[in-house]
Amino acid sequence: MISITSALSIPDNEINFITSRSSGPGGQHVNKTSSKVTLVFNLEKSTALSFHQKYLIRGKLANRINSKGELHLSCEEHRSQFRNKEEVVERFRKLLLDGLKPPKVRRKTKVPYSTKVKRINGKKKRANVKKNRSRPDY
Repeated sequence: MISITSALSIPDNEINFITSRSSGPGGQHVNKTSSKVTLVFNLEKSTALSFHQKYLIRGKLANRINSKGELHLSCEEHRSQFRNKEEVVERFRKLLLDGLKPPKVRRKTKVPYSTKVKRINGKKKRANVKKNRSRPDY
């Protein structure tokens, strides 16, 4: 059971771990052991998340979710499989936590008068520069 918030936990049966040989540190050890850990979470089939939560996560993590609705995270930083598994679970927890934050509501603001004046003055200055480059009328 992975605890995301106090009210939300993802059961272990919804998460799959795939191990493989990594390219990380470890020398010959890395060539013999499967220390890379990949976490696979199927967002679409999850029963722990509500429809609204899935919608939020799908929107924020769209580039990380494949066409089957699976989220893949992998870690091969450490020499041991155990530490890589802990690392990938922590990343997963943070990703879901960030994905569940509601988007900030944009408040409309008025463009300040001074900014409008600066813009107009800049345009006038630029027009004068271009005008002075032209051939004088005699």
